[in-house]
Amino acid sequence: MKCPKCSKEELVDSVLADDLAVKTCKACKGSWIASEDYQTWQAKQPQEKVTPEELGEKLNIEFGQSPLDTRAALCPECSRYLSRAKVKLKTPFFVDRCQQCGGIWCDYGEWDILAQLGLHRSIEQLFERKWQAQVEQQQLLNSERQAMVEKMGDKVAEQVFEIAEVLSQHPHGDFALAYLMRKVVSLQETQRR
Repeated sequence: MKCPKCSKEELVDSVLADDLAVKTCKACKGSWIASEDYQTWQAKQPQEKVTPEELGEKLNIEFGQSPLDTRAALCPECSRYLSRAKVKLKTPFFVDRCQQCGGIWCDYGEWDILAQLGLHRSIEQLFERKWQAQVEQQQLLNSERQAMVEKMGDKVAEQVFEIAEVLSQHPHGDFALAYLMRKVVSLQETQRR
């Protein structure tokens, strides 16, 4: 079996954490995880998936992306192009997977980051559009919260978050929101005069 990224190097037997059998490239240090080996290993792991909310808090990990990460690759087992799923860290990277045989390619260091994020036990969710959209939505919410803290300060931002939660749960929260908007606009107009 040839390395999907180096294309000339032979893959050799190796093991990742928790006795997961893989084939590793000596040159680029990437790992090929055969679908059957991953499923066998996965069945022995806790069956908990990482939610986008949990993941959003962890995405600030620094990671040195492999120079081979942007390179398209062919499956070493069935020679089809590998599909890619983006892991959206500060420096994002891609996990590659064969849609035909289900094998997974991780460039050097990517498995360790997936393990830190808790995604290594359920890599298939990275390839679900719905899950990716939820992660993106959560990242936008986190950015919005951070911007609120930067503009309003910790104390006022926390009060805004609390009132937003209360209003979102109340059946007439929209009425209170409209009141607040009118009050703020009225105060701003008064200050301009």
